[in-house]
Amino acid sequence: MVLTVDKGEKVKIDEINFEGNAILSDKKLKKAMKNTKQKKLLRILKRSKYIEADYKEDLVSIINKYKENGYRDARIIKDTLIINNQKTISLNIKLEEGEKYSFGDISFIGNTIYSDEFLKRQLRIEKGDTYNGVLLQKRIADDSRPDGADITNLYQDHGYLFSTINPVEINADGNVIDMEIRITEGKPVYFNKVTVVGNEKTNDHVIYREIRTRPGELYSKANVVRTVRELSQLGFFDAEQISPNFKNANPDEGSIDMEYAVVESGSSQIELQGGYGGGGFIGTLGLSFNNFSLKNIFNKEAYKPIPMGDGQKLALRLQASRFYQTYSFQFSEPWMGGKKPVQFSTSLSHTKQFLYNPQTRSADKDRRFNITGLTVGLAKRLSVPDDYFTLSQAVSFQHYNLKNYNTGLFTFGDGYSNNLSYTVGLTRNNTFNDPVFPTGGSNFSVTGKLSLPYSLFNGVDYESLATERDEKTEFINDPTNSIDDRTAASNRISEIDQERFKWLEFYKIKFKGDWYTKLVDKFVFKSTIEFGFLGAYNQDRGIIPFERFFLGGDGLGTYSLDGREAVALRGYPNQALSDNDGGTIYNKFSLELRYPITLKQSAKIYALGFLDAGASYSDFKDYNPFNVKRSAGLGVRVFMPAFGLLGIDFGHGFDPLPGNTIKHGWETHFIIGQQF
Repeated sequence: MVLTVDKGEKVKIDEINFEGNAILSDKKLKKAMKNTKQKKLLRILKRSKYIEADYKEDLVSIINKYKENGYRDARIIKDTLIINNQKTISLNIKLEEGEKYSFGDISFIGNTIYSDEFLKRQLRIEKGDTYNGVLLQKRIADDSRPDGADITNLYQDHGYLFSTINPVEINADGNVIDMEIRITEGKPVYFNKVTVVGNEKTNDHVIYREIRTRPGELYSKANVVRTVRELSQLGFFDAEQISPNFKNANPDEGSIDMEYAVVESGSSQIELQGGYGGGGFIGTLGLSFNNFSLKNIFNKEAYKPIPMGDGQKLALRLQASRFYQTYSFQFSEPWMGGKKPVQFSTSLSHTKQFLYNPQTRSADKDRRFNITGLTVGLAKRLSVPDDYFTLSQAVSFQHYNLKNYNTGLFTFGDGYSNNLSYTVGLTRNNTFNDPVFPTGGSNFSVTGKLSLPYSLFNGVDYESLATERDEKTEFINDPTNSIDDRTAASNRISEIDQERFKWLEFYKIKFKGDWYTKLVDKFVFKSTIEFGFLGAYNQDRGIIPFERFFLGGDGLGTYSLDGREAVALRGYPNQALSDNDGGTIYNKFSLELRYPITLKQSAKIYALGFLDAGASYSDFKDYNPFNVKRSAGLGVRVFMPAFGLLGIDFGHGFDPLPGNTIKHGWETHFIIGQQF
């Protein structure tokens, strides 16, 4: 059998014409048709293809638009499809708008759990308001939002799963509609069995400790929605395929079984890179296991290929070239002790940096800068003001050791610095649901990192040292002094700075907030604001040369030896918008419009357009939050479970780099392993 198919030409809509509309203009009615659009030269996001199913759906949208404006009797008398030629058609829609209505008396029948006054406050519709049938339905049951503030969810959040709520028009005299909200409450429902299926790698206890619905507890839709969100945030399952399923519902007995179906996704990443840059070959090997099981590390049978299933995180990373070597180890346990959501984390790192020898064009290993660091932290999920808050605390120590390593950032080339600091942070993250592509909610954090105020008790006269340093600097800048005397003065400055920075004294405040809003169709709008400030307790001792902010580029720290923080600002080269020594203050604003191309388990891909603006400053007297460098551009992100997040951005910088007079122009950024 041979089947011959002639697809014919793709049909597009040349015109959409309306007849009988006086209240709403053609433009408003066409805008209400979300999926059916006529040909337009600059139309990009919505094509003008004719799809019958979408067209029928948009006819309903037209009537809903009238209902939103009080015209509940509006109807489509006739719609006609006219074939212009092989490639185009025209659509003619004839309307009858009817008269405008308003709400009259609204009463409730059958409610015993909540009073009429309370339900009216939930409904938020007053007598005399313009009639809006679409709004009325959303206030009773909003199908677009599973956690919406509607009356149906009010009952279901308090156990009344089988309640029914129906609005009925009982009178429509004089274009005023009296409504009766008829409620059948039913019995309160309790959970009987709560089970999970589909977890092949993740152990049951890792899942059950995140579930908010327990056997014997009163049914709550809000807890079901929250459970789906918490399972998504684990990162072990495909967020798009987590499904809460009702089993064995029994309205007469008031019981129900709940089954959460999950699909495992890859939760470990491997980073293997090789490239040429900075005068030599750079190799990187990174392993990240995000569902690790430490207790099975000596169990040979658990290696498939590694022990997994307990929700712990283990990361190992090695990066090396001729000029530097970096080794790091990180481990975290999200439920220390297994009883409460208290996360324990620790990290250990060691870095070697060798000075470039311009004569041999190679690394001089007798001139080096080493950093060894250790961090231990605890993070506790709070219950007040709500359980989206997390309080984190950490103690860290870094030892900086310089041997004959003279650069512009440090005035002493031989010596050391110690950084013992305490970090406290408060975060609130209620984004939902997919951590790769959040569609709503917000995520904000404020952190403070501070050292001990050594200058209060170490007995060093920093005022005298500061005065002497200024005098020596002035002496060096005087060309009439001999070279030997200026060299001696320079050596004395190095000794003074070694004393100033033997133990680093500072405080550092940072704030970041992300907001996600779902717009039309699948578009998601993300807005971000960031701020950072590095300060000193003792102005005579001064601000430390470590822990500074370097703004510009993709935000990926190259080899951040001095504790610097690389802050992304696309459209400009990496770290090009700060001084050579870095900034002590920065602020940044960012807007992104995201659109998912695919959110499948094998690969999540989304496109984005962005607007960035930010600046860094060396001193508070220069701080101006509105004097910023601006950029805009487009990008793509690809998340694959085995490799993490990959992406590319094309950014256009509208302002000149420091020291230049013309705008920077286009810059390309490659994103590897950066956070979402």
